[in-house]
Amino acid sequence: MSATAQTLRPPSRTLMFLEGRALHEFGAFVGALPLLSLAPRGDGHPVLVFPGLVASDGSTRPLRSFLRNRGYAVSGWRQGRNLGLREGVQRAMLDLVTELNNVHGRKVSLIGWSLGGLYARQLAKMMPDRVRSVITLGSPFAGTPKSTNAWRVYEMASGRSAEEQTQRFGGPVAEPPPVPTTAIFSRTDGICAWQGCMEKASALSESIEVESSHCGMGHHPAVVYAVADRLAQPEGKWTPFDRTGWRSMVYPDPNR
Repeated sequence: MSATAQTLRPPSRTLMFLEGRALHEFGAFVGALPLLSLAPRGDGHPVLVFPGLVASDGSTRPLRSFLRNRGYAVSGWRQGRNLGLREGVQRAMLDLVTELNNVHGRKVSLIGWSLGGLYARQLAKMMPDRVRSVITLGSPFAGTPKSTNAWRVYEMASGRSAEEQTQRFGGPVAEPPPVPTTAIFSRTDGICAWQGCMEKASALSESIEVESSHCGMGHHPAVVYAVADRLAQPEGKWTPFDRTGWRSMVYPDPNR
């Protein structure tokens, strides 16, 4: 891990306090549904959505419902609350990706919110022949666990040290998957240091910046549109997100 990553500090208390705007962001999502209906439609391929720490499939229901209406075969992770990488969780996720790939006969796109995004990245490294793309929402893969305000919660929920990593689960988490990968992040994230949620730009990877809370990222209108845009790309023809035109007013330049 880089020296920069090791020196990242968690977001301030002020930003943590501002996480309450997640409720308003959900209201904005509901109000924006007519406009979001203009987002690209999908091609029917399977999409698997992972929730964040201590959240369940209920937290991702708005996003999954929207994507289902855009034409995707969407699934939650089916394991109740995400209490960390406990016994059996890794095996169940591998089995679910395999199941969705076999049932639909097509590669699976993985979307992960916060901790769920770390799972998505690692699964894509372990089974790139079954995974089409990865999208992470405020996932701190490029920082240390203690660059977040959630590490103590993780330790209590999982019973494991936040610093503990298993190389059996896809290797170093900061390394990008060998499939098209999009990291969506916010500089006003109150839970995870935003620098640790950015992906290095390459022929298969990018970062998209939004102005969102961490807890509202899964239903923020700008995030939902970006997710739909990324999923709609033809398989094997991935190109970076286009920020020109009206999008430049909604999506800041992540490299500014």
